[in-house]
Amino acid sequence: MSLRPGLSARVRLVVGEDDTALALGSGDVPVLATPRLVALCEQATCEAVAAALEPGETTVGTKVELTHLVATPVGVLVTAEATLTAVDQRKLTFAVSAMGPAAPVAVGHVWRSVVDRERFVARAQTKVEERG
Repeated sequence: MSLRPGLSARVRLVVGEDDTALALGSGDVPVLATPRLVALCEQATCEAVAAALEPGETTVGTKVELTHLVATPVGVLVTAEATLTAVDQRKLTFAVSAMGPAAPVAVGHVWRSVVDRERFVARAQTKVEERG
């Protein structure tokens, strides 16, 4: 399998207490936190391309644009979907959305880059040591 537009995946989350803005410190209300929603959408992007990557490759996030449309309380099922819309060498663009039981929860785009996992981690560690 190769990276090509059209690859997609869906992931689901039943909003729990640990997923709320109150728990994550991104607000003081017990509804799905925007950072948790971003993570759910990114999880879908990872799953969409996982089988198409070469051994030793992974993807890393580079940019997120997400509009959080509605508040989603604890106990509600949210389904995030990501579809690969463009491949430019190692740069990937995804359309993402999240749906609740009755309405869209979020829409946006996520950009990721394909990297060699070991080299990426080693380079990150070297940068920390150089600064340290």
